[in-house]
Amino acid sequence: MFGLIFFILFTPGVSEFLCMSSDLELSYTFCDSTAHTLMFNLTPCNIMKRYVWKAALNWIPRSDITFLKLVFDVLYDGAKALHWKQVLCSGADDEYSICGAVKGETIATEFDIKGSRINFPKGNYNILLHGFTDDSENNRIICLNFTMVVKQDAF
Repeated sequence: MFGLIFFILFTPGVSEFLCMSSDLELSYTFCDSTAHTLMFNLTPCNIMKRYVWKAALNWIPRSDITFLKLVFDVLYDGAKALHWKQVLCSGADDEYSICGAVKGETIATEFDIKGSRINFPKGNYNILLHGFTDDSENNRIICLNFTMVVKQDAF
């Protein structure tokens, strides 16, 4: 049984279910063909109330993280709704615990995602998250494709 769980958690192309509630379904897959060691959790599984979500991340990166740029693309019912880039680690005065991690080191961290500023209309969302170890976005370290289904309007 443990071997099956290990296979599902770390195999590319297999969807990892995060949560389901009366107003939200959330899952993710890796969008590249390389196996990753990553687990992600989000609580509470609710989008209608103005929560600050608690996220937990356990990850073993495939390269050192002295520089890390995240790129988010959000599609709402198939149309591009948001394109956002953020440099988390630059190698100088970094504030995030993930910065400075070395290849093969287990990163275990928790952080808040503030949802109170966001109204999500009912519909289907695809959120592509790319992580790059260079500013030119040539060296991708991770790629996740989140699927979010909002089951009812917040207003």
